Amino acid sequence: MTDVAIRATGLRRSFKDKEVLKGVDFQVRSGQIFALLGSNGAGKTTTVNILSTLLKADGGSASVCGLDTQEQAERVREKISLTGQFAAVDDILTGRENLVLVAKLRAVPDHRRVADRLLHQFGLRDAADRRVATYSGGMARRLDIAMSLVGRPAVVFLDEPTTGLDPEGRHEVWRAIKELAADGTTILLTTQYLDEAEQLADRIAILHQGVIIADGTLGDLKELLPPAKVEYIEKQPTLEEIFLAVVGKKGEETHR
Repeated sequence: MTDVAIRATGLRRSFKDKEVLKGVDFQVRSGQIFALLGSNGAGKTTTVNILSTLLKADGGSASVCGLDTQEQAERVREKISLTGQFAAVDDILTGRENLVLVAKLRAVPDHRRVADRLLHQFGLRDAADRRVATYSGGMARRLDIAMSLVGRPAVVFLDEPTTGLDPEGRHEVWRAIKELAADGTTILLTTQYLDEAEQLADRIAILHQGVIIADGTLGDLKELLPPAKVEYIEKQPTLEEIFLAVVGKKGEETHR
């Protein structure tokens, strides 16, 4: 039997007279990267907040690692980590101090080594001892995501994790997410970047007007469209590809 890490069944939620979730159903296998796509107001963040025990559903049920998110909320929190849409870092502390603080709160042994590893992984080693107030928005976001990975939680929720990041920062986060999944971590991410879902997700669900209207692999979703008309055209590089190539070449010249 497939090991299911996250299960949502008939989730419903309203705010005043507006019904945001109208019966959301999906499941995520252990070690899978699951992307939840949807436009603004589709209910992505509401779904994540219910699954991460920050919000109670009006109806339906949800479980994480086999634990009911309402009846066993405290135990669920021991298994998960959440990165919201906005960086939740302490501007007064340095990058390293933020990571060490979280490691101590999670009772992670050898917290300085853990902090150093994450600083290196997210390209923040040179800024480790600077106050976060001096960081750019992208740097603060990378630190925020790094903090969510302290203690290697079984399930990580990433709510639009690369919003505000430059192309290099996005690729660093993507690499970290892939490495986490390869180590067996289950990841549910919401995003409005379709290329992000294509690059990362094992499965993709589309949330629209409070319900899941499509759920499957990228190949499954492609089959929903009519067969593509084959045309031979010259492929031009994207601006992102040009940017990364140029920056990478300059970096090589600098280190010669």
